[in-house]
Amino acid sequence: MQYLKSLIDQTLFFIPSFIKLTDIVEILIISFLAYSVMAWIKNTRAWSLLKGIVVIAIFILFAIVLNLNTILWIVRNVIGVAVTAIIVILQPELRKALEQFGRKNFITALIPFETGKVETGIFSDRTVGEIVKACMEMGREKTGALIVIEQHNPLSDYERTGIDIDAIVTSQLLINIFEHNTPLHDGAVIIRGNRIVSATCYLPLSDNMGLSKELGTRHRAGIGISEVSDSMTIIVSEETGRISIAYQGEMERNMDADGIKKRLNSIQNKPAEEKKLKRWKGKNKNEE
Repeated sequence: MQYLKSLIDQTLFFIPSFIKLTDIVEILIISFLAYSVMAWIKNTRAWSLLKGIVVIAIFILFAIVLNLNTILWIVRNVIGVAVTAIIVILQPELRKALEQFGRKNFITALIPFETGKVETGIFSDRTVGEIVKACMEMGREKTGALIVIEQHNPLSDYERTGIDIDAIVTSQLLINIFEHNTPLHDGAVIIRGNRIVSATCYLPLSDNMGLSKELGTRHRAGIGISEVSDSMTIIVSEETGRISIAYQGEMERNMDADGIKKRLNSIQNKPAEEKKLKRWKGKNKNEE
């Protein structure tokens, strides 16, 4: 303990007396925020804009050093308009960033809203089976499909772009919707709970520059809706028949039936008691 105390004293000795603990905390917070902003910018159109701003800033720095008064006068009069223009240009990215920040779970973890509410599964095991069955069948027949499963964030804005269905999820209905040359095959299907609420829905395309060039419009739409909401999207490729899943802006490709079922079950919100009951019933059945 004496050695540890002396080590701490030696470390603090090198910190100037005018630096307080709150200053160190502020530096850590600002560093974290700066890193988060840079990581966010790198995956958006703002990255190219930021590089252009850096080039302009270097040019302005040379103008200051060389005392180019005319250029400096133009910069002083244009900078206010430029800031407003940047905000307008980046409005979609800023809105997306704020939506992602609002979906963070640390707020609900610190402040447990609706503590008396009991969470139930957002869809049944039967619905999972029907979705998996339809996807595998459409994959074999190379029928393109885009299926969006809603979670907590409502998809009403995108639901209104399609045609109301309001039907129980069945594999036959999903296959029939995405069948070639049918009125409803173009666009996405939105599933809420155990029902198909809408078809032929338009989804926002992802503007992530890091996505593979092999991905078409259907895959970019699946990733795009997963970036602006907490939904999970299943994409069946019309060219290859391969099945992909988009969730939280990331995509998993070449999924099989077990993989699809596992990913769908991972977003369920069933109570722990229900899961324990299922394990208990399965154990008793095995023991018998």
